[in-house]
Order: sequence, then structure tokens, then C-alpha cells
Amino acid sequence: MALGAEEITSIIKKELSGYEEKLKMESVGTILQIGDGIARVYGLDDCMYMELLEFPNGIFGVALNLERDNVGVIIMGPDTGIKEGDIVKTTGKIIQVPVGDAMLGRVVNALGQPIDGKGEIATDKFFPLEGRSPNVVQRQPVMEPIQTGIKAIDAMIPIGRGQRELIIGDRQTGKTAICIDTIINQKNTDVFCIYVAIGQKQSTVVGVQETLEKYGAMGHTIIVAANASDPAPMQYIAPYAGCAMGEYFRDNGKHCLIIYDDLYKHAVAYRQVSLLLRRPPGREAFPGDIFNLHSRLLERAAKLNDELGGGSLTALPIVETQAGDYAAYIPTNVISITDGQIYLQGDLFYAGVRPAINVGLSVSRVGGNAQIPAMKKVAGTLRLDLAQYRELAAFAQFGSDLDKATKAQLDRGIRMVEILKQGQFIPLDVISQVMIIAIAGLGFLDDVPVNEIDKFEEGFYKYADKKFPHLREKLAAEKKLSDEISNLLKKAAEGFKAEYKKGA
Repeated sequence: MALGAEEITSIIKKELSGYEEKLKMESVGTILQIGDGIARVYGLDDCMYMELLEFPNGIFGVALNLERDNVGVIIMGPDTGIKEGDIVKTTGKIIQVPVGDAMLGRVVNALGQPIDGKGEIATDKFFPLEGRSPNVVQRQPVMEPIQTGIKAIDAMIPIGRGQRELIIGDRQTGKTAICIDTIINQKNTDVFCIYVAIGQKQSTVVGVQETLEKYGAMGHTIIVAANASDPAPMQYIAPYAGCAMGEYFRDNGKHCLIIYDDLYKHAVAYRQVSLLLRRPPGREAFPGDIFNLHSRLLERAAKLNDELGGGSLTALPIVETQAGDYAAYIPTNVISITDGQIYLQGDLFYAGVRPAINVGLSVSRVGGNAQIPAMKKVAGTLRLDLAQYRELAAFAQFGSDLDKATKAQLDRGIRMVEILKQGQFIPLDVISQVMIIAIAGLGFLDDVPVNEIDKFEEGFYKYADKKFPHLREKLAAEKKLSDEISNLLKKAAEGFKAEYKKGA
């Protein structure tokens, strides 16, 4: 059956009414040169600095060098399927990463994409990679402690919410172990954690994830992994990605702890990217802006004022030294940016003092402000005892006949060092820390054999909780060593010591 002219006209009109031409403006360029994770692109006249650019095969890049006749781009992924002459499109977006509570418990890459095989992350919130640091007016002083669960740190090098405390030392001295213990210790607190692995072996990152899952700490943690096998650009942006995720919690009145493991590898990745982009090298071939690289990252850690919600972002950057040289370029740079450092020494580690913290070289520029009053009180005598012990121990090795007072001081110091030793993955709550340091300072451990100190400590906690159940409650509520609490503590120590001697 043939269609009439009117029917044909109506069909054409209907089709035309439904047709709407959509114009889409796209800025495109051509790849001039590609290799080593770097592309030089011609024709992107309206490209922005740090803009996300789309390459063929769904690979993205970031514009890092805006030159007169081309754009230097770092490629976020393998560049094997990309060749000269390929088209590159601008996206109009500055590089950003997904953020939010949905990220917790996940392992993601430097772009915030999941790499743990648990499916997509359902979040519609994004933060730019390079955020602005809060200014002086927007901050408030660091007053609230973050308990690491490690006696030596919580007593003598306290860390507060909003602080930046560097952990520095040679390889295999326990830097990551301190950070993992700190994450485990936040399990029942309101602090979220982010662990950024930069240039680590994949097996190491998997080991960290398994440890956190084993101790029930993965639920409040995000792991951002830019492994050693990943391209240098991914290792370069990883800490900024982790920081953006932490800023989401900070800006919403929550508390977050971020660990950068480690910033020396980060600097090396940035050096590689910079040299490939033909930026002029400086000292040790690092580019001139290497200080700015880390300062703009660490300045984003802050405790915001109450008008902005009072949230905090606390940073624990790690820097690996070579043969204990903490006066090298990158270590001194990061030391000058942070609010103190925890210095781990290989000699102490091999001597069995673990965590291997050198108390003489370690410092927290926040100090007692980030401690509860009870800890502040007992830490003062602990620091003094250790300082006197170190001084006397240096002289004692030259002479054998020591007077009674000197010998007593040395014995006290040895026991103080012993109680600060701690096993891995067993962080201790702050109340228990105060109790053991207080009774050690009062001399209750002076005649306990050194090899039995840990056994004595364990027994003392059990005895005190059983016979003096109100002691821990009172101390947790008041947070200070009142005369009543001090007397209860002495009674508990005396009672347990009498029992311990009978059993010995």
C-alpha cells in the first residue's frame, strides 16, 4: 500500500521536531612526543594547569607544564597503547579524587579507583587533589591528644590532633610498625585513618592490609597505594590524593590521621617526572620546588577552629634515611616543615630496644599540650630519669666501682628503658601507660629483675583491675593524678609486689 503525500509530510515533520542538534565544544590536541610516562601535546591552547586530559584507550593524564608551543603531560597509567599523532581531549576538570565514608575499608590507587576487587565505590563527592591550606585564623592550637598506644611516644613525644610529626630512620627500624600500631589504636575512637603507600612493594601493602583486617582496624581506614610497579606520576600524586580524602573528614568536623609512607620515595618520583619534563635540576638533581612539594602537602594538616566545625587532619610523614644521615637534603627539608620528629635508630633496634626511639634526638614541638594531665605529670619524671641514666651510663663504662646512689640511678634507668619496650600490634591504652610509668617512677620496680619487668607489668594490670576496680575508672574520668588516685595506685603496687615476691 503506497503512502499518500500528506502522510509522508507528517512523518518527516515528526522526525524533524524530535531532531535537535547538540553542539559540543571540545578542545583537542595532537601528541608530538610520547615516552617514559610523559607526553608533549600540541594544540591545547585553553588547557589549565593540573587539568585532567583524556588520551586514547581511556587513559588519563595531567597537564603539568604549560609551555608556549606545547603542554607537558604526565600519564596516569601505561603509555604502551598511545602513539605520536594521537588525539588528546581536555575534560575541563582539574584533577580530583572521590571522597566520603564509602571509601573506608577500601584499597584504592592514586586516582581513587578501587584495586581490592570489592567492586565500585558508591560516592558522588569529589575533592580536588591540590586543596588550599587553612590559614592562621582558620586554625586553632593543637591541644587534643592522638594516642598512639606506644608508651615511649605518648609519654615523651606526644602527638596532638592537627599536628605533623615526622617519623625518620633507616630502613627496617620499625617506622611503618609505629604507624600501623597507631592505626590499630584508633579502633574504638572517632579518628579515621588513611595509609598512603608510595613506592612500596605490592606484597608489603597487602601485608599492611591483612594486619589491619586481622586486628579489626580496616573498617576505619583507607589505603591509598601507588606501588613500586606503578608509574612515577601515580607515585607523585598519591599523597595529595590521600590528603584530599582526609580533608573531607576534616572539613566535616571529623578527625583523621594520615600516614605518608614514605616521602623520600615521593621526592624521587617527583624528581623523575621533573627531569623528564626537562625542568632544571638543583641539589642532588631534585628540582628547585622540592621544598614546596612537601610543604604544600603537610600544611594541609590542621585543627580547624570551632566556627569551621573543629575537625582535624593529623599527618605522620615517614622519611627513610641512608646510614642515619638525617642532615641530608630531603630529611632536613621535611624536619623544617613538621612540628617535631620521632627518630628511630638502627643501633637501638638491634640492641633489642623496640620501638627503637632515640629520645635524645626525638622531639614534639607541641609538647605537654597534647597530653592528659596525668601523663604530663608522670612523663616529667620519666624524661628526667632517662636523661640522668644516659649521662651516667656513658661514664659508668669507664669505671667499675660506683657509689650506691649512682648504682641506684643506673638500675632505675635500666628499668625505665625496659618498661618502654613494647611488642608489635599491641598498643596500650593511655590509662595503663600512666599506671605503669607512675609506679616505675615511685621506685616499685627498682628491685624487680630486669628480665621479669614485662611479666610484672602484665600481672600488675590484672591485679589492679581485680582488687582496685575503681582505680582505672577514676583515672579515666579525672584524667589527672589526684592524691586519692596516687594513694590507690601506691596501695595497688604495694599489694601486688607483696604477692609477686611470695610467688617468686
